Amino acid sequence: MDTTQLLKGVLDLTVLAVVESEDAYGYDIVRRLRDGGLSDVGDASVYGTLRRLYSAGALTSYVVPSESGPHRKYYGITPAGRAQLKQQRDDWTAFSTTVTTILTKQSFQGVSA
Repeated sequence: MDTTQLLKGVLDLTVLAVVESEDAYGYDIVRRLRDGGLSDVGDASVYGTLRRLYSAGALTSYVVPSESGPHRKYYGITPAGRAQLKQQRDDWTAFSTTVTTILTKQSFQGVSA
């Protein structure tokens, strides 16, 4: 199954979840998502999502100087981002439960093959 469209639908949710407990810089967020099982997530998709969530007020950002390379832009979740994450978690739970119920039913009433 091509998961590209599924990934687009949950990228905001997963990015917010990744930074919920600890701020992170862009590539670290990509790495955490991939380590979490989203191996097909693209760098550009994550960076675009970070910019969009920041513009919407769900994330804050700050720059940390680095002596061993370029400065890193870190992202943290805002109160608005926490509220968005909670709502999206609730939505995801309801949606995934519904889809799982449909997929695991042995027969459907009123449906003929």
